Amino acid sequence: MTAALAVLTAALLVFHGLVPNSPGGLGSLLESFLAWLGAVVTVLFGVALLRRSAVAVVALLLSTAAWTWSFGGLLLPGGEQRAGDLLVVQHNVSDENSDPVGTARALVEAEPDLIGLQELLPQALPAYEEELAAAYPYHAVRGTVGLWSRHPLAEARAVDIKPPGITEPWSRGLRAVAEAPGGEVAVYVAHLPSVRLGASGFRSSRRDESAELLGRAVGAEPVGPVVLLGDLNGTVDDRALAPLTSRLNVPERGFAPSFPTAFPVARIDQVMARSATVVHVRTLPATGSDHLPVAARISRA
Repeated sequence: MTAALAVLTAALLVFHGLVPNSPGGLGSLLESFLAWLGAVVTVLFGVALLRRSAVAVVALLLSTAAWTWSFGGLLLPGGEQRAGDLLVVQHNVSDENSDPVGTARALVEAEPDLIGLQELLPQALPAYEEELAAAYPYHAVRGTVGLWSRHPLAEARAVDIKPPGITEPWSRGLRAVAEAPGGEVAVYVAHLPSVRLGASGFRSSRRDESAELLGRAVGAEPVGPVVLLGDLNGTVDDRALAPLTSRLNVPERGFAPSFPTAFPVARIDQVMARSATVVHVRTLPATGSDHLPVAARISRA
């Protein structure tokens, strides 16, 4: 039994794309927590050793190899920082955050070049603007998303990523051009709709539609490089984010699970890039949000 479970785990790691997404979004659900199959392998190893099952241990070596092939590279060091690299921070600050001032100050301590924020409420926005102004004199806000920058911003505009099923006012996409050292960078800040896990399965249709719209916008972007900072409510392994992951590079190093703050199980706060490399990603200390901030180093070399 242990050996069979080990083989099944290895198959899911390597061939997760073959798991159907219907009914209930099963494929996306599996891919959202795919890295956690490493924990399954660890438990099975313990069982195999207790039972002294050589067959199970051999099968688990296969599972270990599959996990290492899929995720082992994320554990390697991020490499040396180079001149011209950008440090960026992505953070869903939460519409229930009772300490926007403390949150803003915590982000400034990381000394990034760019900060992308989501769930900016009108009553909290002045606090962020005031606390970030000294270090980040350039900013743009559209709807509930915003971008703060050390470098001048131009051509700021909203990006329409509203799914057809949403009829109320809804603005969660922003695009601007940062005049960074080394050349212009098109920066997108986005917040895709939430997903729901219930008796009917993994419901993500609105997020998936929004991801498709954002992917089209990024694909049509004339400026390069491109950096995307977003709460995408999905991991980079989730097939539903293919409209983005097929067009943009994802982090090469670092796991950085960002949600929920109390016990982060997945990185749904993403930094992606085109014509640039997301060298390393890490989380920052908790703020008043239910998400952890994510910092990433981007190289254009």
